[in-house]
Amino acid sequence: MLAGISRTYQPKDEEGEQLPPESTRVQVKAEDVLRDTAVTLTRLFDVTATKDWANCTARADVKLDGRVLVADVPVSYLLFLEKQLVDLNAVVRKLPVLDASESWAQDPSTDSWKTEPVRTLRTKKVPRNHVKAEATEKHPAQVEVYYEDVPVGYWTTVKFSGALPARRVNELLDRVEKLQQAVKFAREEANGTDVVDRRVGDAVFGYLFG
Repeated sequence: MLAGISRTYQPKDEEGEQLPPESTRVQVKAEDVLRDTAVTLTRLFDVTATKDWANCTARADVKLDGRVLVADVPVSYLLFLEKQLVDLNAVVRKLPVLDASESWAQDPSTDSWKTEPVRTLRTKKVPRNHVKAEATEKHPAQVEVYYEDVPVGYWTTVKFSGALPARRVNELLDRVEKLQQAVKFAREEANGTDVVDRRVGDAVFGYLFG
């Protein structure tokens, strides 16, 4: 398609066979390919440049309860924050929670939570004899051995846990979700920044293919 040809025929003798000329036109020119490539890519270069330049200038404050938590945050970092907060939300939701069926109190000596002492009885099985039939002159006594649980002491049990109260987990989850909303709002505000169209493609391809 890039190649063409033109040829004519001349017989050796005047009486020789006459043949018509043959030709094939060039269908594709490299310069045209370059020009079309430049036209196609110029738009891509311009759109990408406009977006990236806008991302450099698009900024907003992350605000919580009317207070600026992080000021002048670039939109690219706001996107990063949004992703990280999704992961943190999942982490908080998986935090271990103290068993609600127990009563817990903080124990400064172990820096953990503990229950009130619970006293339970410890028993031991002691063999006993039950005489089913008294001995006679002809037969020995019929004795059945059985075991009786006899109290021998007391266990005092205190449970410890490194888990968190449900109240604390809910508080943390509330904070994460509030920050997620604040970051989302800041990103939307940053994306609302006026965008200036950037014309980069003409300069690049003007140099490359000019």
